[in-house]
Amino acid sequence: MRAAVATRYGPPDVVRIAQVDAPTVGEHDVLVKVHATTVNRTDCAYRAAHPFFMRAFTGLRRPRRQILGTELAGVVAAVGPAVTTFAVGDRVFGYNEGAFAFGAHAEYVALPQDGLLAPIPANVGFPEAAAGTEGSHYALSFIRAARVEAGQAVLVYGATGAIGSAAVQLLKSVDATVTAVCDTAHLDLVRRLGADRVVDYTAEDFTRDPRRYHAVFDAVGKSTFGRCRRLLEPGGVYLSSELGPLWQNLYLPLLTRWSRGAKARFPFPHESQEMVRHLARLMQSGQFRPVIDRTYPLAQIVDAYRYVETGRKTGNVVIEVVPG
Repeated sequence: MRAAVATRYGPPDVVRIAQVDAPTVGEHDVLVKVHATTVNRTDCAYRAAHPFFMRAFTGLRRPRRQILGTELAGVVAAVGPAVTTFAVGDRVFGYNEGAFAFGAHAEYVALPQDGLLAPIPANVGFPEAAAGTEGSHYALSFIRAARVEAGQAVLVYGATGAIGSAAVQLLKSVDATVTAVCDTAHLDLVRRLGADRVVDYTAEDFTRDPRRYHAVFDAVGKSTFGRCRRLLEPGGVYLSSELGPLWQNLYLPLLTRWSRGAKARFPFPHESQEMVRHLARLMQSGQFRPVIDRTYPLAQIVDAYRYVETGRKTGNVVIEVVPG
């Protein structure tokens, strides 16, 4: 099968298209013929081994997993003898992250039947489904960690990325009141995603907003708890998608845990099949539709990596493995 392979760490150019053996199908496994996948921040971080400590999990000198790709959508091509929840021909999508997982940047990938895999809703195509788990499962973790309830005010900084654009929609699905922060070019897009109020960060400093929020989600990791704490009501929560300067977002939750004022949290995503099925239900109902910026064929995946690393993408970058 064809796959995007990286045998060493480094820039996008370390990735090449090669012919490799298709994965074997274990007793409890589902083999998926991949129609679409994505290139995302997770793929970029693992490919470059940045930050460096990741090598403790991914391989000190060279990557243990040479085919990356966390998100996938496709058709079940084969199942193991003990599989009962999926059948050959089913349209499925899912998520497959971890030092010994990945593998979606290929024509076939094998996942356990109880892994992060779910049927694709009939009204959703392969590209949308492929872009439906990585950013959105982080956004969902933020929302659940902050215990957001209907009517509560939430600010999303970086509302046009994969995480931020998902967060706006998922927050509206629980009837939160959303203020979204983005640049001038994307104001209309963010309004279409459902934001109740939009702030243009190129025209005003969102941290000077006089309103107070139950939660502030920094979906791009470009602000800090110190800058955003004045936006929070007593007991309000700040969450970021990045570690922050000096990795402060790892220890600030400990320092603020018992505070009566603003708190910081750094939730680790709860990855389960329930999560993927929940996202499938939201896509089916129209409450969540992943934003797609660009689509590349598998042969041009290096160009996709380069574009993602510019930091200018809107939503998701999709890779078509089977031309649509």
